Amino acid sequence: MENSSKPQVKIHKVSAGFVYFFGALGGLLFGYDTGVISGAILFIERQLHLDSWQQGWVVSAVLLGAILGAAVIGPMSDRFGRRKLVLLSAIIFFVGAIGSAFSPEFWTLILSRIILGMAVGTASALIPTYLAELSPADKRGSMSSLFQLMVMTGIFLAYVTNYGLSGFYTGWRWMLGFAAVPAALLFFGALILPESPRFLVKANKPEEAKQILKIMNKKNPGVVDSELSDIKEQAAIKSGGWKELFGKLVRPSLVIGVGLAIFQQVTGCNTVLYYAPTIFTDVGFGVSAALIAHIGIGIFNVIVTAIAVAIMDKIDRRKMLNIGAMGMGVSLLVMSFAMKFSGQSLTAGVICVIALTIYIAFFSATWGSVMWVMIGEVFPLNIRGLGNSFSSVINWSANMIVSLTFPPLLDFFGTGSLFIGYAVLCFASIWFVQKKVFETRNRSLEDIEETLRSRMAKSDAKNMEAHSNN
Repeated sequence: MENSSKPQVKIHKVSAGFVYFFGALGGLLFGYDTGVISGAILFIERQLHLDSWQQGWVVSAVLLGAILGAAVIGPMSDRFGRRKLVLLSAIIFFVGAIGSAFSPEFWTLILSRIILGMAVGTASALIPTYLAELSPADKRGSMSSLFQLMVMTGIFLAYVTNYGLSGFYTGWRWMLGFAAVPAALLFFGALILPESPRFLVKANKPEEAKQILKIMNKKNPGVVDSELSDIKEQAAIKSGGWKELFGKLVRPSLVIGVGLAIFQQVTGCNTVLYYAPTIFTDVGFGVSAALIAHIGIGIFNVIVTAIAVAIMDKIDRRKMLNIGAMGMGVSLLVMSFAMKFSGQSLTAGVICVIALTIYIAFFSATWGSVMWVMIGEVFPLNIRGLGNSFSSVINWSANMIVSLTFPPLLDFFGTGSLFIGYAVLCFASIWFVQKKVFETRNRSLEDIEETLRSRMAKSDAKNMEAHSNN
């Protein structure tokens, strides 16, 4: 009784809005720490006398750390709970930011950036799951996509910080170190965040879970008992490991998680975001104009993602993915065509920039948000942490491969032709969504899991019937 009363006191002190804000705050750190290096590297290169290989590693170290962080966090969150891991990620963010800011030479900076990347990977695998498990079914898309809104806000803040500190000799240290402020804020906020009710039921604390469900379902208290009953039923199933992750029951979810994670990257999103200033200068803009345009894109990104959050639970996930892929593909084709003529025509250069902006809008409103929402929804409870972790590892690995291959591919094909390849992959993603992705909007996590079990039962029955006929 003593154990259940303490959390209840703590739980009643927080509102649903507080939970959503601090739950998604890890996304802001994710966005800031991945976006800030684009400006900081210009100054790091000069002061630490880095060659091109070292520059590449300073930029890519976060991606390597993210792969490690995402790989470790899933099994740990299933064992220790989501809230404790949010606290741990805040500490890692803080240590990585301070270490990066005070790095005296290349290797210390690389180690600090890898540590920072581990926090980024942790956030990417953990936060969507945490938000999905806390949100009511009819709000889960919007609440889970707050993570992506925070990511885009973090990237925008990074662009502004880069521009604002570019005149200082040690500006890059302030750029990297500034991330320690929201990291500290996340830590103190996470101290009073509630645990996921799904994890609490698995930890045999149903009363605490019920209190949290009451807070998160204030506008619909009638669903609390039925949702708790469903959670108990699913939680009674033994926690799974790698064998279960690759088993028959979870296979449709794994295909969705891995497929969406790969397509989100190979459709060119990060190459466009990372290299937007380079693209602007290539089509005739000055460096200062390119940096200001980059900030403009950052603002536009946040606005579009905010719109996506508002409509996430009003439009089917599959429809959003398909509309996004079509818009991205067409925008890339227009951009590629305009790039071929931008050297001779100012109009072509303007068309190129408009197409690039429209591409980013479609990505931010659809694939940027929906992928993270869906990998937090599709896996069964007994394997959810591991499934999200594995999908995040695939996403970060694809990110790293695309980022590392972009410069040599750019040299070989040229910007005009290379983006046609990304456009083709956008159209290929539509086929994948149509064939492999099932709808999750307005469905409880337990209902989604029950669908997987009924699918497997039908498949087993068909196989038995075919076997008996033979």
